[in-house]
Amino acid sequence: MNTKRMSTHFLLPQLFLTFLFFLLFHPIPTVGSPSNDTEFIRTSCATTLYPDLCYTSLSRFASAVQDNPAQLAKVAIGVSLARARSMAAYVSNISRQADYGADSRAASALHDCFSNFGDAVDEIRGSLKQMRQLIATAVSGGGSSSFRFQMSNVQTWMSAALTDEETCTDGFDDVEDGPLKTDVSNGVENVKKVTSNALALVNRVAEKGAP
Repeated sequence: MNTKRMSTHFLLPQLFLTFLFFLLFHPIPTVGSPSNDTEFIRTSCATTLYPDLCYTSLSRFASAVQDNPAQLAKVAIGVSLARARSMAAYVSNISRQADYGADSRAASALHDCFSNFGDAVDEIRGSLKQMRQLIATAVSGGGSSSFRFQMSNVQTWMSAALTDEETCTDGFDDVEDGPLKTDVSNGVENVKKVTSNALALVNRVAEKGAP
């Protein structure tokens, strides 16, 4: 047998055993326990109005959140922002493409809804930026007065965003029932629930104090 081939046959099992030994005695480090992290999210979501939606929308971020309430609130705000942006784009699209027939109320409601969601997106974006600053300040040892000021901003802006989202659906009260009204109302309702959950988690951080 060729000497080079014999060497290869000998080295491969040795390399495999070395790799196996490394895995057994030098396990790859992990950050926290996935089961504990998801359980923290489940427990936290139980304090919201829509706990099932809260858990399903946030549990995939468990490794990043771990057991940090401020990080969970930040992630929840980020999810709310993504949903609000998506809804604003949807309303903008159907405003241009939908056939309203003789009902000008639908066109007006869509225009107002798009404006409401534009405001909501700005407010949620501001909340997310402030939450990031709040967490960074806490890490650097910022004072409690700074925490209260930043937390108050986040609460105010998230509350305003939820109000803007609710105002959108209010504008459809006088619109005739149909697929357009149903689709928009259902979409907005989902965004409202996600934003409500985010606000509840923000309020929980405010109650607990600086992270």
